[in-house]
Amino acid sequence: MSTSSIQPILPGFRLNGRRALVTGAGAGIGAAIAAALAEAGAEVVMMSLREDELNDTAGLIRSAGGHVTTCACDVTDSAMVRRLIGGLPNLDIIVNNAGTNIPEPFLEVSDKNLDFMCNLNVRAAFVVAQAAVRKMLEDTERATKGGVVINITSQMGHVGSPGRTVYCMNKHATEGLTKAMAVELAPQNIRVNSVGPTFVDTPLVRSIVDTEEKRQFLFSKIPMGRLATVQDIAAAVLYLASPAAAMVTGAALLVDGGWTAQ
Repeated sequence: MSTSSIQPILPGFRLNGRRALVTGAGAGIGAAIAAALAEAGAEVVMMSLREDELNDTAGLIRSAGGHVTTCACDVTDSAMVRRLIGGLPNLDIIVNNAGTNIPEPFLEVSDKNLDFMCNLNVRAAFVVAQAAVRKMLEDTERATKGGVVINITSQMGHVGSPGRTVYCMNKHATEGLTKAMAVELAPQNIRVNSVGPTFVDTPLVRSIVDTEEKRQFLFSKIPMGRLATVQDIAAAVLYLASPAAAMVTGAALLVDGGWTAQ
């Protein structure tokens, strides 16, 4: 490589002029993702069920110089999701982050919990992605501008684990959706990838990992020997959302401290 062919890399991580939508953006991983995208220059639409959390997080991002708007919405309400996303002026990036887990033994899973998790983790993610891609395709400059879909899945979309049968099923499904969308939408210059975190240090995880025995089990499975931070996940999303990842689609970026490498 000659010096004349060396091109700067860092500008490719900027998102100036892009509009991004993040679901589940009120707290935890979603809030960190919204903050990272805003820091990189994106206009961020934050969507979540709890308006109070949205407003608190949006205030912090604005105080740091970011540009965000908020949208209180239950992502399992398909009609509302389609109406709100369809009403945006344009959309370049969608981060499908809303989701949950209810750990319990396979034989004790109730129909109520099964339906709730499948509706939120799979069906809602599909509807959000579909509505977002429809909005992206309205842009007459899409062929050159490109679009990005990022599904937040889990390391549990690649392995199995006791007490998490429904969650594993949901996240494996979303990994499959990611790959199928990537192949189908590549001709429209829309990239589709997933980010698969390990256990992240959030209030939700702390409420689940509530004993020393559970903590020791987790740390024994993570070669890096710690939980991930929300910033670890946000950094991975920022890369995939940016032009720096222009040739990356259909990929699963695992941020799991080595869990799935074993």
